[in-house]
Amino acid sequence: MSEQKTMNRWMVVVGAVLIQLCLGAIYAWSVFTKPLVEAGWSKAQTQGVFAAGLATFAIIMVLAGRIMPKFGPRMVAMAGGVVLGLGYILGGLIGKTDFIGLFILIGIVGGAGIGLAYVVPIAVGMRWFPDKKGLITGLAVAGFGFGALLWVKLAGSWGHLIANQGLSMTFVIYGIVFLVAVVIGGIWMKFPPEGWKPEGYTPPEPVSGKAAGAVDFKSGEMLKTPQYYMILLTFVFGASAGLMCIGLMKLFPMQALQANGMDLAAASAVAGTAMAIFFSLANGIGRIAWGAISDKLGRKLSITLMMGIQGIIVILFQWIAGTPVLLYVGATLIGFNFGGNFALFPTITADTFGTKFVGQNYGWVFLAYGVGGIFGPMLGGKLGDMGNFPLAFTICGILCLVAAGIISMVKVPQKK
Repeated sequence: MSEQKTMNRWMVVVGAVLIQLCLGAIYAWSVFTKPLVEAGWSKAQTQGVFAAGLATFAIIMVLAGRIMPKFGPRMVAMAGGVVLGLGYILGGLIGKTDFIGLFILIGIVGGAGIGLAYVVPIAVGMRWFPDKKGLITGLAVAGFGFGALLWVKLAGSWGHLIANQGLSMTFVIYGIVFLVAVVIGGIWMKFPPEGWKPEGYTPPEPVSGKAAGAVDFKSGEMLKTPQYYMILLTFVFGASAGLMCIGLMKLFPMQALQANGMDLAAASAVAGTAMAIFFSLANGIGRIAWGAISDKLGRKLSITLMMGIQGIIVILFQWIAGTPVLLYVGATLIGFNFGGNFALFPTITADTFGTKFVGQNYGWVFLAYGVGGIFGPMLGGKLGDMGNFPLAFTICGILCLVAAGIISMVKVPQKK
């Protein structure tokens, strides 16, 4: 492989990270909620925009996978950047007091832009790096995780955009940056020629029949296999636990720390640090680390380990959250394992159903995240209202242990 070809291959990673940094804006929504409430919004309205974005993101991702073979990954990624950027720009121009307008433009239109572009770097990266699928997928989706931190800090403590420019102009600025950066990143979103492989790379030998990813399944074929539903259910349980913990990562530790004698202000500071620093950074790092680990251990064993460890830590969290040092350790491990979901489930989808149609197929697998996003936080909220946070952690921890058992039984399907 020539130096030029090597450079082209790694430019795909640069483009992927650039795109995903912008798409991570959806997780930065929390920085906008306070000024929106001050502008007259209810807390439910602020969460409504966020929920609309997540739901649209998951649904449109299925569509993006279906249209990618027709229009090509570059066009789909660039379209996602234009749609995301225009959603934020127009949302900023109509003003912060218009709930319906921002619900449609930033929630639905912005979410659609994220859904269009998200799967493209994953699908393209796997084709260029069959020898490093886990690592490359982890690098790409780590951009999504770290992007949230970047946009929160620029709007607040680093760039002071909201304080200096106002909320509406911050939306406009972000929209312009998203549009330009995703379109630039999209330049490198192109599949390698059919049959291309890196110099010196030899596909793994088939083990007991078929090698992982040796047969390509289209979405309709994949949806008829039990393996799809086993992977989907594993992801649902892992996402539910992680998203339930995110929802309670400040509330429950504050309660536990105060029960151990800490005053309200100190408990709030410790719990906030656990979420904003330890959980968030570990979430980004876990995406890269679990991706790289899976290239060595294999996807199935890696997910089994990740779910098993997560199950134990989530169950233990109810007892360790009241001690600052143990809280930080727990938040780090939960964030690390939660981040791993986003590197390991695209790659096990490719290993099980082939790389050729992973753009279409992973959209169907990613629906698990939408289900988990409803089940996990609602479970935590309901049991919290009943004064039983520990039961929520116990249930989600057990579900992770069940998930480890389910995924360990997945075998590469045989195509009839």
